[in-house]
Amino acid sequence: MSDALPYERMLQECLVGELRLLNAHLPCQQKPLSDLLGEEYPHVMCNDGSSHLFKKKELAYLAGLIQTDEQEALVLPMLIEIDPGQDEMAIICRGKLEQEVISKVLGMPVTVRRNRAAIYKPQLAMLRKALKTTTQYLFSSNILTQFAKEANPPEQRTSTTQT
Repeated sequence: MSDALPYERMLQECLVGELRLLNAHLPCQQKPLSDLLGEEYPHVMCNDGSSHLFKKKELAYLAGLIQTDEQEALVLPMLIEIDPGQDEMAIICRGKLEQEVISKVLGMPVTVRRNRAAIYKPQLAMLRKALKTTTQYLFSSNILTQFAKEANPPEQRTSTTQT
């Protein structure tokens, strides 16, 4: 059993590295909608050194959903957290504004719990169709927790029957 622990630790470290690679496309920082509307080529820089470009049509669509004074508070891209093994995705919401925008895009109310708005795959498809460049996927670190649970299942007790 003690031989398995270094192996599991090595796998865990590899998964952390892989997760970092999966999320390399994420922006170094998000920008307010108001700033992006003023840029000739709206973009953010990503952790991997690339630029993530926004479609001006999407930015204008979002601007039409909220008041002008709220455009400073809406930061983009909005992040959609992918958690393996779950039927729902979570959109990270800093406040009521993101919740309001998501509700308007989907045409239905969404509930925010712990700064996350839970949506299901059909709603994700609708959201991504409308906001392809203003949303990005974030792969959750919960995959590491899931791996740890699978690598160390609770001991199963076997019962013996005597005849």
